[in-house]
Amino acid sequence: MSSVLYDAPGPKSRARSRLISVIGTIILAAGLLALIVVLGLPKTSANGAVQPGLWDISRWDVFNDLLVWRTLGFGALATLRMAAVAAVFALLIGVLFSFGRLSASAWIRVPTTVLLEFFRGMPVLLMMLFILLVFATGSFWAGVAALSVYNGAIIGEALRAGINALPRGQREAGLAIGLTPVATRFRIEFPQAFRQMLPIIIAQLVVLLKDTSLAFIVGYNELLRAGLNQLANFFGDQYKFSFFFIVLAIYLTLNLSLSWLARRIAKRTGPQAGSVTTDSAAPVDPHLGDPHAVDAESRSHASQGG
Repeated sequence: MSSVLYDAPGPKSRARSRLISVIGTIILAAGLLALIVVLGLPKTSANGAVQPGLWDISRWDVFNDLLVWRTLGFGALATLRMAAVAAVFALLIGVLFSFGRLSASAWIRVPTTVLLEFFRGMPVLLMMLFILLVFATGSFWAGVAALSVYNGAIIGEALRAGINALPRGQREAGLAIGLTPVATRFRIEFPQAFRQMLPIIIAQLVVLLKDTSLAFIVGYNELLRAGLNQLANFFGDQYKFSFFFIVLAIYLTLNLSLSWLARRIAKRTGPQAGSVTTDSAAPVDPHLGDPHAVDAESRSHASQGG
């Protein structure tokens, strides 16, 4: 079996690939184990005092305090709250950007392209600071606005690519049965493009969740600020690594859960479920409301109009 770009690997190539994978895994595991051992070794400060290693029990007894877990829980909820609100706005902005970029009118398409490229090129942190200083929206809405606009620009480009990848006959058939260009875009092209691009969109939402940590700079009390600022300052620097480790574990749990969801959706919306072919895809019938219920007369009209 071979693809367009390369031949399928043979038995020797597959065996070599497995061997390289095993060796690489062993090297990574050995490096991680060495790092854990080094971090656990006691250290001597400049004044000669011996400090316990980072895995010493004296650096972790703070987690017996319920206040610590309550603070981390509130920080995690604040992070999820910002991510959820920003995700909704990012999707809406992405839809607007995609339709603006695909507009037939240059008066809409060109300004949309300029704004999209500007928002894609501007760092999220600078955008947060700009919104906070200029509009005085507060730390929460400064973070939400910056995350929404930036990720909305990325999602908009993904949706535009999905619409452009559809067969041309999809739009022609919609116009042929009497739909307006806007209705054709919303009722025929956009649902198919959104389904095909859904794994990419969810992957971008994972990035959005991670970028909520940037709101630490504008003073929003999210997970990173709660763990490495409030708790570390209250209990002392000796626990800073412990708080860092727990915050990292929470972030990894959240992000890996979303990544797992993205992989599941990618499998369910692969070529068998999400692809569009000219044989199976049918235009939307505005009278029947069923995207697959198109009578013979409408099909004939579509073929003559195409």
